[in-house]
Amino acid sequence: MALPSVAAASEHHPFEFETALKDLANSSNVKSVPSKFNFINQPTALTSDSIPIIDFSALTADDPHPRSKAIHDLSKACQEWGFFILVNHGIPEELMKATFTAITEFLSLPAAEKKQYEAKSASDPIKCGNFNVANTSNQIITLWRDYLKLYVHPDFHCPEKPHLLREVVLEYSERTRKLARILLEAVCDALELEQDYVDQVLKLGSSFQMFAANYYPPCPEPDQAIGLPPHTDPGLFTFLIHNGVAGLQIEHNGHWFNADSPQNSILVNAADQLQILSNGRYTSVKHRAVVNSEKERISIVVANGPAGEAVVGPAAPLVQKDGHPLYRSMKYLEYLESQLLKDRVGGKSLLEQQKI
Repeated sequence: MALPSVAAASEHHPFEFETALKDLANSSNVKSVPSKFNFINQPTALTSDSIPIIDFSALTADDPHPRSKAIHDLSKACQEWGFFILVNHGIPEELMKATFTAITEFLSLPAAEKKQYEAKSASDPIKCGNFNVANTSNQIITLWRDYLKLYVHPDFHCPEKPHLLREVVLEYSERTRKLARILLEAVCDALELEQDYVDQVLKLGSSFQMFAANYYPPCPEPDQAIGLPPHTDPGLFTFLIHNGVAGLQIEHNGHWFNADSPQNSILVNAADQLQILSNGRYTSVKHRAVVNSEKERISIVVANGPAGEAVVGPAAPLVQKDGHPLYRSMKYLEYLESQLLKDRVGGKSLLEQQKI
């Protein structure tokens, strides 16, 4: 599969790649947010104990009764929240810890080592640094975040150092890809689609998967900067784990909620192509990453999508039930490219543009 290719990663593109934020944040004389990071926001949010919890072991149980309940709960979570906390998923705690260790080692590499991976275009299969976004007033804002992004399937890409990184990223991405497949099989059951419908239509054997590590250093003025502005994810399911420092917030019924998740669980969200495939039954909700003044936060995200060549539209059996499609069909690779080139923070999202 060809990688997302964006020729317009230029001065006209809203994403301009910069150098590491880590060094700036570690400087003892940074008492306020430099103007280029200025993004006025209200980082406080409501706390909710209502974010659904899905027991993955029940989805794979031989007993049909707990499995049926788990499928129902998963479907309800995708409809009402677009997010859920996945427990008993089977990924070893040791692997999750090792992944954070490897990412921390990568972040601590000398600048000269990391510079070879500094993003030159949005389509690089390995890229690190941070980037700017434009808002609706054409102001350029640098995000309070450093990142490492890797395309890990169908082709695997990873930095050579630290040596542990390749091993843990490969294993973690393979395990999460298997989780995503089982979740999608459960979705097929919930939507009364043939078991292999999604697999065939979305060509999951060549699914496009991205691994990302996000580093949010302490910020002297959390209401004057943002880690990631409100957005939805492309793809089917996105998995997130963090280093024990919360910061992800999700939008639900017009309010922002803190999306805290217990240790060793995985926070999962339904993404854009799942909303499109379900003809609007499931929802890809906006979420954001806020920063704090006390602790560094590291999150590890794995985005699981269809194959790049797969044309994603509302599932034909669902369209037949509904009488009409609610979304246009689009090749997933083109969707990724279009999102990379989308107008700006606060503008109409690509998902909204796909509505008929």
